[in-house]
Parts: sequence; C-alpha cells; structure tokens
Amino acid sequence: MSMVYARLTVFFEEPFWVGLYEREEGGAYTVCKLVFGAEPRDCEVGQLLQGWRSFRFSPPVAAQLPEEREVSPKRRQREIHRELERAGAGTKAQQALALARGLGKEARCKKSRAERETEEKRRFALRQAKRKEKHKGH
Repeated sequence: MSMVYARLTVFFEEPFWVGLYEREEGGAYTVCKLVFGAEPRDCEVGQLLQGWRSFRFSPPVAAQLPEEREVSPKRRQREIHRELERAGAGTKAQQALALARGLGKEARCKKSRAERETEEKRRFALRQAKRKEKHKGH
C-alpha cells in the first residue's frame, strides 16, 4: 500500500500571500505554488484544496519517504513548533518549482521560435512574390 504525504504551507511573500502545496506519493515529490491575493481565511483554503486535482504540479522529483517510527508526544510537539516557525519554502520545493519554471520556459521558447520562423517564411514568400510581379512587366 502506497503512502501519500501532503503538506500546505501558507506564508507571506511580498506583496501576496502564497501557498505551497507539496505531495509525496510513491517515491515521487511534486509541488504546486498557489498565489492568494489578501490573507486567505481557513474556509477559503479548505475550498481551494477540494479541487487539488486541477492544480498545475511540478514534474515529479525522486523523494525519500520518511521512516515509520514511534515518536514521543513531546518530540512530536517540538517538530510541530519547528514546522510552524519555518519561514516559507524548503529547498526541495524551490528546486521542484525551478524545474517546472525551466520546462515552461523551454516550451515557450520553442513555441516562439516556431512562430518566428513561420513569420519569416511568410515574409520571404511575400517578397519573392513581389519580385516576380515586378519582373512580369506591364
């Protein structure tokens, strides 16, 4: 049976509130960055998370699943406080988001290059047609 770990971190990144939704499933780590306008209320976050399947996640990155072990209640409470005090995104999430941005940039570059080449071909054909028309005479 595969375990799924999901974590939502909401923090303020000037000038917007940002949510970082991280998922680890079957050894694959994916992350999605959600931008809120004003500070989101709990009910808004809950409604947003109901439609998590429509989020644009980063490509999966290999993840190390945490080991299952008994943790004392005091240690668990300390870990919770550490997580709450942690500011913003972790490096793993930053790397996954950077990978997603890089892939999006590559796709945009390919698309714009193809559009530019087709436009250049169209202009060349138009110039050739004009030259032929000039050489035809009256």
